[in-house]
Amino acid sequence: MPSEAIRLKPGDALIILDVQRDFCAGGALEVAGADSILPTVNALIEEAVAAGAAVVASRDWHPAGHASFDEAGGPWPAHCVQGSAGAEFHPDLRLPERAIIVTKGTAPDRDQLSAFNATGLAVRLRQLDVRRLLIVGLALDVCVRDSALDAIAEGFETHVRLSGSRAITPEAGRDAVEKMRKAGVVIEEN
Repeated sequence: MPSEAIRLKPGDALIILDVQRDFCAGGALEVAGADSILPTVNALIEEAVAAGAAVVASRDWHPAGHASFDEAGGPWPAHCVQGSAGAEFHPDLRLPERAIIVTKGTAPDRDQLSAFNATGLAVRLRQLDVRRLLIVGLALDVCVRDSALDAIAEGFETHVRLSGSRAITPEAGRDAVEKMRKAGVVIEEN
């Protein structure tokens, strides 16, 4: 059953996951249709700023030779290497100056798919009295899924808006949505 899209308000946070060049058109680990989420994400940023909600943007920030890279035996091509053009946020992403930037994937020997994995994000959100999260970004079947599941485990009311996210594969996207639903994440189908 489709759920009603929430309107952001004080006490909420918009979490934008990994809208970086390497995950967008022409990037090293391109997610099909990634660029098409930018109008939705930017509209949500405007809504969050106007409503007084927090805006958080995560980024992969891998050292060269990271354990997740295929060259090191991992599942992914090299992507979002620290200081590279591919690690930059998409040039059309309109982050506000006061956005909280969460850097993940910095440990050379392990991956951090979730924005909550050893980043201090849950503590920071509690300090801001945030209780409800709206998650968008890339990719639905990897970092969005893991971040949403960790957010639920941390006790946040968690929503994922599908129009603001894209999956690496449709099958994995459907599996991620089902897993998130079962865990208590509210899936906004619009």
